[in-house]
Amino acid sequence: MATIKDIAQKASVSIATVSRVLNYDPGISVADETRKRIFEIAQELNYKTLRQRNGHAVKERYRVGLVNWYSEQEEMLDPYYLAIRLGVEKECFQRQMDLVKLFMRGESDGKDWSGETLDGIIAIGRFENDDLSCFPEGFENIVFVDSSPDDNRFDSVVIDLRKSVSEVLDYLIGLGHTAIGYIGGHNVVNNKRVQDERELVFMERLTARGLYDAAYVFTGENLYSEDGYKLMKRAISGEKLPTAFFIENDSMAVGALRALHEAKLSVPHDISIVGYNDIAISAFLQPPLTTVKVHMEHMGETAVELLADRLAAKREIAKKIVLPTRLQERESSGGPKR
Repeated sequence: MATIKDIAQKASVSIATVSRVLNYDPGISVADETRKRIFEIAQELNYKTLRQRNGHAVKERYRVGLVNWYSEQEEMLDPYYLAIRLGVEKECFQRQMDLVKLFMRGESDGKDWSGETLDGIIAIGRFENDDLSCFPEGFENIVFVDSSPDDNRFDSVVIDLRKSVSEVLDYLIGLGHTAIGYIGGHNVVNNKRVQDERELVFMERLTARGLYDAAYVFTGENLYSEDGYKLMKRAISGEKLPTAFFIENDSMAVGALRALHEAKLSVPHDISIVGYNDIAISAFLQPPLTTVKVHMEHMGETAVELLADRLAAKREIAKKIVLPTRLQERESSGGPKR
């Protein structure tokens, strides 16, 4: 039987670190990549915690396919989906479910699922109805995370983007901003360009208030820090500059803050910035980033719970879980300069 020492040696970390990670110690500070490596090695060695060894015997060990529309390299550039995946992996490990990675784009670390015998699938990403043809025909035990391509057939875990974006805009308008810009991306996935709902809500809500200006909207192909940097540089070079920006995710906000710093524009004195997701570094930026708190790991954990429930109860009716978000106000936002 594998031991904590075996995992520690293979992961090149201390025994104490392995123990605290596997027991979900909230006080431990460890990099996401290290945490991920520990869980993957523990699963590979079929390690069981003391609670698992002393608990009731598992009647059935489910085999779950994990589909991610991001590659692992892309996950590191935009850690939103990485955090969701870590939540899936931790919950599968806790429930002793076997996890098979099935990346969508043919990466070497993913597997061809045509030969896999799976009890269920968890799909992370912005899948739409026409993407369903990529999944096994007639297979119903699929949970989508961050999208819901067919509410009638499949379980899903999503956040209320419309409500959260509306709250951001109400907040900025309440501070006195009337010139509000948007920075975001149109990802190209499976040769298809995907427009984010945040941009659509941004346009609708500001149009309804008579505040929308298309010249204040800057979008690129991806959602990484580099893209946020380039798009903010483009905004700064324009004829008019908004007094506040809503940015699609915190990774892009990091790049945008760098561009503003290089242009010697003060945040929030000259321009207010609000991001989205509240990734780990957001509170430690300069200035700390106002952002929308998304419970990313909990999204992954909830997906596993939904799948386990569907498999155990043989449930046929689909469930859709909408998790709450919260505006996390920090120092990157304030009223416009008079």
